[in-house]
Order: sequence, then C-alpha cells, then structure tokens
Amino acid sequence: MATVKVLIFVESRYIVNRKRIKEVINTVLDEHSITSACEVSLAFIGDRKMRSLNKKYRNLDKTTNILSFPLSEGEQTVLPGNILRLGDIVISYPYLIKEASQEDEMVDDRVDMLVRHGLTHLLGIHHQ
Repeated sequence: MATVKVLIFVESRYIVNRKRIKEVINTVLDEHSITSACEVSLAFIGDRKMRSLNKKYRNLDKTTNILSFPLSEGEQTVLPGNILRLGDIVISYPYLIKEASQEDEMVDDRVDMLVRHGLTHLLGIHHQ
C-alpha cells in the first residue's frame, strides 16, 4: 500500500467525510498497483469558482462537477522529495449535490464516484 498524503480544501459551508475520501483514494491507488509515496490535493468549491476555472482552462463558460489537473501535464517542475505528486482534483459541491439528488443517491456516494473519477484522470486513465 502506498503512503498517501491527501490535502483537502473545503469551502467553509460544505461538509465532506475526509476519512472516507482518503479511503477511496487508497483503494484506487491499490487497484492500480501504485506503491510509491504520493500526494494528491482535492478542493470542494462553489459553482462560481468552478465556472471561472472552466473558462480559464477549458474555454467553457459553464460549471461542471469536476476538473482534474495532473502534474504530469504542462511545464515540468522539479519538486523536492521522493513523492509522486499526482495533481489536483476540484469538485463543485453544489453541482454534486444537484447530481446526487437527480440520481437519487447519497451525497457521500457521489463524492466517492467523483474522487475515483478524478484520481483515475490524474493517473493518466481517461474515458472515451
């Protein structure tokens, strides 16, 4: 099992289960045989910030449920330590609440799905 450092930023009005998120991340890393020490960051933000990120990085003037920013893309930066820094996952909390309601699922289950989805993107696995 990999040693994983999970950095989680949550805007003050949102509630997430940090322990459960870390368990999902560990499970995904185990499924993909990642054994080196690594780091991933997650941010739970509002729709306005997500829309702004989509405009800036994807030229889309709308909000989405999730964005992933792998550190393997863009300019390469030498970072200290022997830690595999995977990148950042940004999730719109209001959007995921809306999706969970539409799909009649628990919010924590939706968070799990989005974290799993974002982490697979950071690992270089993309959907069609």
